[in-house]
Amino acid sequence: MNGPVETTLGEQLLLLSLDDASGSEQESAKTAAAISAASLVELALAGRIDVTGDDEVTVLDRTPLGVPALDAALADITAREKPLAARHWIDRLKKEAVAGASEGLLRKGLVRRERKKILGLFPVVRYPEADGSAEAAVRQRLDAVVLRGEEPDERTAGLVALLHGAKLHRQAFPGADARRVGKAVESIAHGHWSAAAVRHVVKAAEDALMAIVMVTVVTTAAGG
Repeated sequence: MNGPVETTLGEQLLLLSLDDASGSEQESAKTAAAISAASLVELALAGRIDVTGDDEVTVLDRTPLGVPALDAALADITAREKPLAARHWIDRLKKEAVAGASEGLLRKGLVRRERKKILGLFPVVRYPEADGSAEAAVRQRLDAVVLRGEEPDERTAGLVALLHGAKLHRQAFPGADARRVGKAVESIAHGHWSAAAVRHVVKAAEDALMAIVMVTVVTTAAGG
């Protein structure tokens, strides 16, 4: 029996954010930033990038990974003459990263695309669940690590760090004790990483996400 379909960290974040029945996205601004940051974490895990002491993303290996969304991000970073900080890349890659995650889930048969109009006027795209096995596997792994204290692998730890940086705890752990989840997630996010480059990128992504989320919250409050 085959296991769940393999997914990228960006695709996993999108799955966690989508309402299974309606396909509407929760916390869309935070999720978009986290999905973009996930591209950097994936590239670091694959040994493709690092972040210097100046918080600038540098390329270690230009070899494509064979994952369209990640290869596009790597190509963009490689083509840049002067290095940019992680926060700038998260902003620059956001649109393409979210689109790549959506297309990846569609291609793997995990969601379906529905086009609708709100009030008969405003077009929207929704992604209802088509196959819940991948999301269930992600949630089981997160519960095991965060709620039951099992040792995470680096990809799971990277996902936890992204959830922590973007303040998306409720999406991943609905109904769980917020204080307990917060402590566990922070401990994992700040844990030990086997490669220095991964540690550098995860820390930079987490810091950038926290700054972006703060701006989003302040802007939203001012607009309200």
